[in-house]
Order: sequence, then structure tokens, then C-alpha cells
Amino acid sequence: MRAATYDQLVEILARLHDTPADRFTPEATFADLDVDSLTMVEISIRIERDLGVTVHDSELRPTLTLADTAELIDARQTV
Repeated sequence: MRAATYDQLVEILARLHDTPADRFTPEATFADLDVDSLTMVEISIRIERDLGVTVHDSELRPTLTLADTAELIDARQTV
């Protein structure tokens, strides 16, 4: 996982949750963050808009960690 990708993901989540970025950890899952299905759609849209990578909301499972999500984004950016 590239640190820049993780940092960008955290920035997206921090804006959505109106929470300081330092409250997020790579090991946190979407379930830990109480992210509902509607918010998953919003995260998916913002990843595409801000990072230029398509990640469907159906891929953002509640058990997915932020580190895993950043790795998924990284993998899509290299394709």
C-alpha cells in the first residue's frame, strides 16, 4: 500500500464523517467506522472523482480494512 493512497482515502473518509484524519487507522474496517451502504456508495463516488479509480460500492465490504481498500485502489491505478 502506498502511503499517499492511504492518506487520500483517509482524507475522503474524514470529510464524509467530519472527523479528524488521525482518528482513522489502517486496520479499521468499514464496519468499525459504522459505514452504511449509502455511505459506501458515496465513498465509491469520491474515490472515482478524487483518485480517478473505479471501485464499485459492492466491493467495499464492511470487513474490508482501510489498508486493504488502499491496496485495491493502488492495484487499479497500475492497470
